[in-house]
Amino acid sequence: MSGDNKARQPTCYNCYFLICLLLFLGGLVEVLSWILFFCWPHKIHATLASATLSNASTAAEVSYNLAATLRLYNPSSDVSIYYDTISAELRFRDAVLGPAANGTSPAEFYQRRKTTDHVKLEFDYGRGVAVPSDVVGELETEVKSGGPINMELYVHLRVRYKFELFKMREKPEVRCWLSFPVKEGRGPCVGGVEASGDQCSFKYSR
Repeated sequence: MSGDNKARQPTCYNCYFLICLLLFLGGLVEVLSWILFFCWPHKIHATLASATLSNASTAAEVSYNLAATLRLYNPSSDVSIYYDTISAELRFRDAVLGPAANGTSPAEFYQRRKTTDHVKLEFDYGRGVAVPSDVVGELETEVKSGGPINMELYVHLRVRYKFELFKMREKPEVRCWLSFPVKEGRGPCVGGVEASGDQCSFKYSR
């Protein structure tokens, strides 16, 4: 029996060594991928190409239509990007006025290095969207004051950065600032076209 135990010990040691080696190599690959990721320019440049707000009104609830185009540029000459999911929401003073009702176009795509792609966002709430009553009141006050009305567009991304054999998953968030004038007619209303081309903020969220 003692001879069997001695024969088994080298085999067990070999298994432990192999497991430790695999764990070490896995950790080394992870560290190298992070080093490679941060050594090359990879941060997406997001710009609001245009935004059109129409049919906006406040009654018991808020109604509006918003069509926006987001310009996404990959500045890296080494890293390509897979956009797996894209979702958006419009906010007024941190209150959500609804997610992109018709999704985004395209919903997902692959972006090559040093290229620009455009994503269209549509918010179709002509029939109204339920929001807290205090938000409706604040929006009405802003409209009556003569504006402009400031809103924020949040775009949530799930992306994969690809460098050679390495792929890294991240969840960036894009934040764009919108400003629309108050127009006079039969009653004050908000609407118009914004094509500022301003750089939107970009950060990683976990």
